Amino acid sequence: MTTAQVLEQLASPADPDAHREMTRVGINVAKSYGIKTPVLRGIARQIGKDHSLALERWESGISDARHLEYMVDVPARIDESQMEDWASDFDSWAVTDPACFGLFRQTAFAYDKAVEWSERNEEFVKRGGFVLMAGLVVHDKRAPDGNFLKFFPIIDRESDDDRNFVKKAVNWALRSIGKRSIVLNQAAIDTTGDIQRRDSRAARWIAADAIRELIGDKDQARLKKR
Repeated sequence: MTTAQVLEQLASPADPDAHREMTRVGINVAKSYGIKTPVLRGIARQIGKDHSLALERWESGISDARHLEYMVDVPARIDESQMEDWASDFDSWAVTDPACFGLFRQTAFAYDKAVEWSERNEEFVKRGGFVLMAGLVVHDKRAPDGNFLKFFPIIDRESDDDRNFVKKAVNWALRSIGKRSIVLNQAAIDTTGDIQRRDSRAARWIAADAIRELIGDKDQARLKKR
């Protein structure tokens, strides 16, 4: 399926009411047809995996097409240059999260980019670093705890960032890592204590929200069964 055919297909089921809801939740609608994810998944199944065309369609700048590319690109063929190029276009959580949690966490560069992007100033690139952490801890089932212990000093360091989409991603990473094992849970609780002592409203929110889940009966019971 050519790029022109894909864009034509994307335009046909456009939902004129979707833009209102997208704007409400902070999604950039400047170049969007408002296609819902289940519709995009159906189109992705028709297309199949296609790295070359994924690169071509990304250049269209249409957010629906870009979301589609996260579903059809081939992780093994993605290099650092592509990740940096695509990250430079991150402009909302709706673009960042599926790119990092769904696609980029499957690449050979995921751990390095999680660290690198956590230090970046751009709001959604920085968010992408912490979304990668959350995606890796959920999906990299064979990784040792040590892979994730190294993220805690970064989470602590960046907990002062009061930008909404950054602090929520920091919180997401902290909670996700702390739910993986008993060892990581205790390290996450300790990190939450460190964060709580920071003189920062963002840090206090991250700590207060995370600790409720980390010490909650449900997660504690599940971890003890492992």
